[in-house]
Amino acid sequence: MNKNSLAQSRDLLRRPPSLADTLAAKLRREIVAGDLGPGEKLPTEQQLSEIYGVSRPTVREAIRCLKQDGIVVTRQGAGAFVADPETVSVFRLDIKDFSDSSEIFHIVELLMAVEAAATEHAARRRTSADLRAIEAQLKAMQAAIDRNEPGVDEDVEFHRAILAATKNPFFRDLSGFLDHRVRNFIRTARANSAQWAGMSQTVQTEHERIFDAIVKQDAAAAHEAAASHLKNAAARLARYLKPAKKA
Repeated sequence: MNKNSLAQSRDLLRRPPSLADTLAAKLRREIVAGDLGPGEKLPTEQQLSEIYGVSRPTVREAIRCLKQDGIVVTRQGAGAFVADPETVSVFRLDIKDFSDSSEIFHIVELLMAVEAAATEHAARRRTSADLRAIEAQLKAMQAAIDRNEPGVDEDVEFHRAILAATKNPFFRDLSGFLDHRVRNFIRTARANSAQWAGMSQTVQTEHERIFDAIVKQDAAAAHEAAASHLKNAAARLARYLKPAKKA
């Protein structure tokens, strides 16, 4: 990877929050400050769009983020309302700065705990249909690599197929939540793997180890392979974030 590519990779991880994220943070602060109380209706999409000078799709995305965080609830045909904190139990994950290496590795550690355990359960519970679905995505990733493409979407679907094999919808939901909250981080890291000579095939070999363990229904090996894959991903990410040496 040349210096320009390295700089672009770091810039992607450090890019500022979207307008929707910024609006969601603004509304969240107002709710926490008590400007909008429990049960109170938020202004309409049109009103928020005019107040903050953003598009209605941006408002809609901001409300969706707040809803996912359990801060607001929506009612069909009535709008969005501040949730009652006494009746809401949510897990919040606020990613402040992707240039902060300690924050990134805390995220990787969390992902490791979830995905390694999920892969272990998938090895025990998978069906023939699950194996076909996982293998299809494994082959799709290899085809993308052969075309000299990152295979990011195929990578995501490979891991989703493994989660489906756990037969535990909470693994799927938690992984989906994590993917949503750190999507730019995950997708950028995966895409960047393809830019290092031979790295895509190295990552694919890690995926093959995971698949082989699931095929054999070796839960311990599946757990270890998934954990190793994420540890290696963390090491690769550290390499991406390492400042390029001046010539």
